[in-house]
Amino acid sequence: MIKELAQTIVDLIFDWGYLGIFLLMAIESSFIPFPSEIVLIPAGYLASKGDMSISMIMISALGGSLVGAFINYYLALTLGRKILKRYGKYFFIKESALDKMDDFFAKHGHISTFIGRLIPGIRQLISIPAGLAKMNLIVFSTYTALGAGIWALILTMLGYFIGENQELINTYLKQITISVVVVLLFLGSWYAYYQKQKAK
Repeated sequence: MIKELAQTIVDLIFDWGYLGIFLLMAIESSFIPFPSEIVLIPAGYLASKGDMSISMIMISALGGSLVGAFINYYLALTLGRKILKRYGKYFFIKESALDKMDDFFAKHGHISTFIGRLIPGIRQLISIPAGLAKMNLIVFSTYTALGAGIWALILTMLGYFIGENQELINTYLKQITISVVVVLLFLGSWYAYYQKQKAK
């Protein structure tokens, strides 16, 4: 089943080219759960065969990721705040909690967005609190692009070098994901320490 799905994605990318990567990454980055691995690893494999360009894969992936992130951001900004202000009290969410979130993202939104974009299961969702908190759009876009770009490059390179070996991909992807999470934990700890020292 998974093998057939992966082959379908490869065929779709080959038929639609960079537009296919753009659209699939926009879906992956929005509220629809869709793993970027099955888009970018096959794309990297096609690049290794000379059928695609890595730079164009990256541009398409990054553009799609930003579009998907903006969809979540603006939905949360326009609809999310209205809904929470009207009905949040029924879920024990006070308006003061929104104010605190606004303050948090004003101070720490950049690091939260960057780290969130690199954590599986969180990368699609981090745009929602950013939108709810009315995070500065330029800052949001910059750190979303940075985090999404790093992840897209990792997956594309994985497909480029070992795209035919599914077993190796599974092994390396797990190792890479664990390594990224460890690095992000270190970065988060350092940032918290830095902020603490700065406040003294």
